[in-house]
Amino acid sequence: MAKIRKQDALDYHSQGKPGKIEVIPTKPYSSQRDLSLAYSPGVAEPCLKIAENPDDAYKYTSKANLVAVISNGTAVLGLGDIGPLASKPVMEGKGLLFKIFADIDVFDIEVDAGDPELFIQTVKAIAPTFGGINLEDIKAPEAFEIEERLKKELDIPIMHDDQHGTAIISSAALLNALELTNKKIDEVKIVISGAGASAMSCGKLYRSLGAKPENMFMFDSKGLLCKERKELEGNKALFAVHEKSIELEDAITGADVFLGLSRGGLMSKEMVKSMAKNPIVFALANPDPEITYKDAMSTRKDLIMATGRSDHPNQVNNVLGFPYIFRGALDVRATTINEEMKLAAVHAIAALAKESVPDEVSEAYGEKNISFGKEQIIPKPLDPRLIYYVAPAVAKAAMDSGVAKNPIQDWDKYEAELKKRLGLDNKLVRTLTEKAERNPKRVVFAEADNYKILKAAQTAYEEGVALPILLGRKERVLEMIEEFSMEFPEVEIIDPKSDAELKRRKKYGEAFFEMRNRKGFTEYEALKIMRERNYFGAMMVHMGDADAMISGATRNYRDVLRPAMQVIGTEKGVDRVAGVYILITKRGPLFLADTTVNFDPTAEEIAEITNNVAKTIRKFKVTPKIALLSYSNFGSSPGRDADKMSRAVEIIHEKYPTLTVDGEVQANFALNNELMMDKFSFSDLANKEVNTLIFPNLSAGNIAYKLLQEMTDAEAIGPVLVGMRKSIHVLQLGASVREIVNMVKIAAVDAQNK
Repeated sequence: MAKIRKQDALDYHSQGKPGKIEVIPTKPYSSQRDLSLAYSPGVAEPCLKIAENPDDAYKYTSKANLVAVISNGTAVLGLGDIGPLASKPVMEGKGLLFKIFADIDVFDIEVDAGDPELFIQTVKAIAPTFGGINLEDIKAPEAFEIEERLKKELDIPIMHDDQHGTAIISSAALLNALELTNKKIDEVKIVISGAGASAMSCGKLYRSLGAKPENMFMFDSKGLLCKERKELEGNKALFAVHEKSIELEDAITGADVFLGLSRGGLMSKEMVKSMAKNPIVFALANPDPEITYKDAMSTRKDLIMATGRSDHPNQVNNVLGFPYIFRGALDVRATTINEEMKLAAVHAIAALAKESVPDEVSEAYGEKNISFGKEQIIPKPLDPRLIYYVAPAVAKAAMDSGVAKNPIQDWDKYEAELKKRLGLDNKLVRTLTEKAERNPKRVVFAEADNYKILKAAQTAYEEGVALPILLGRKERVLEMIEEFSMEFPEVEIIDPKSDAELKRRKKYGEAFFEMRNRKGFTEYEALKIMRERNYFGAMMVHMGDADAMISGATRNYRDVLRPAMQVIGTEKGVDRVAGVYILITKRGPLFLADTTVNFDPTAEEIAEITNNVAKTIRKFKVTPKIALLSYSNFGSSPGRDADKMSRAVEIIHEKYPTLTVDGEVQANFALNNELMMDKFSFSDLANKEVNTLIFPNLSAGNIAYKLLQEMTDAEAIGPVLVGMRKSIHVLQLGASVREIVNMVKIAAVDAQNK
């Protein structure tokens, strides 16, 4: 983790608009009528409905998706009792996390009330505003009383995340660590250093999972919680199961699990060495753990370790839990967050850690090979699947335990809604994936000794969307498969230059010579060129030994396109291929062409490209609505490019009358329907959502898509090569693994269609 300088943190919070969150209107407010509906007199109608039926607040207000993050600032992070006002940056930060991870709106509320009773009454008084309450940074033991009272006296989900968040995440980690070490939770010896709110909650949840009280040893600053300490009361007394006190060092000897929620530097290397075989150490003190990761791992090879830090494996981070727990609770209108819901979250998080890790997660953490094991016992905090793993599990547990007032009926629909909340719903990619899975095709990966290509091939194989054929030096490919722990059962690995492929090279070379003997190739050159992977791979597709090919991650675009054109060529009736880039935006897929092939096409060529692009889009089950772009709007600024695009529209209307297309038009008018309707209501694109942009030349198209790709969060797919006789697609130089996998799906579906 990069070092955070003091000034960097201050600048982050102060520059631009101060703070980290804001309130954004969700309804129109541009006219007097809008304002009258939003406030007086229109607002009276929902008020009256809610007065008649309080549950209607969930229908007419933001209550259903609004959580209060409330603190009195008595136990802030590692800062201690700094007061409510000083805690506000932390509470705003918690609000930001709720929003970005689970699309939950938050009001942060800092209460100047050190007295528990005053705090409780204050929260109760404002509770009608909210669908749920997240208590934060309240010191123990007051935190126990506050949460317990509020849960009894209010009927909305309430959770003190400092207590339960760490308990839930560490419990998931513990279950998986025990599985890896072949140990049972009811048999292991657990030592807990720390007896605050978080430690207490961890101990209780471990017991719920099956840990035996007599096998647990909890220490506070005065020593072991035990029966001879007569001053112990409340929660501490619950863990005082042993008769007499012993030292921490003695308790750790032979222990299977150490959980640290105390202070840095408390645990020595000798203590780690004294633990049982295959020990589990969760050193969670922040920012400095009870023992550093480096020191602990240097003591023994059989250790499984987790910390609270992001720069080490197995970060026990509360963000793995609280956004999704509240998401599930809110979505079924749970009246509480009970033990069943917390346990459901534990098991869902533990299960996700065992799934294959998406490449975007690996790339986010700068790691190439993340898989379930000693360094992956819990998911990474940025794993986008958490929302639809954990939230449904929590919602179902609320329903099963009888605390859900709004049960979910359609779980598939609910999962789709969760993905859509964060822009994860991608109908186009999902459709492509499902179609590719139904009939996976043989796809040649021409650069298989490149890590990204090999990882993409593995991912495509695991997803069941393609049957990879790997081209490259066989020894190197096998080395990489072993190095990165990849699995390719019975995968075909081909080195076109090897003696083993002499017979096939000769066969392909002779066939290629028959195709190109009047186009500048001698027989010798045709045979020789088959040693090049892009020619060899293209010939595999041409000869029916493969169904599709992708290449270009490490080569110049035209160096890959040339063999494809010479071997495969264009579809019947197609004179010109084009490259289409697809951007997955919140408004839906946006198709951009031509972005990779034609430098300065004529009006006739643009018309043909537009028609071919439209045919391809229809194969994706999308109806194309096409704008031909320029700097001019319908003749407003004549010039070479504007006139060309205007003429292309005329040709398209004449030759392809069923297409929804218009232009020439500026990009902002094409994409802003209100603007189009206001100024050019006569256009065929008025009152339509344009999803396809055709550019006047390669420069404009290439610049536009690369700007959009870099400056937005839109996911990119492409470029899709349109007009080829068979399925060959050329990647952009430096494409990510995710982009390559998406192109494999495109290639597989393209092969099915052809």
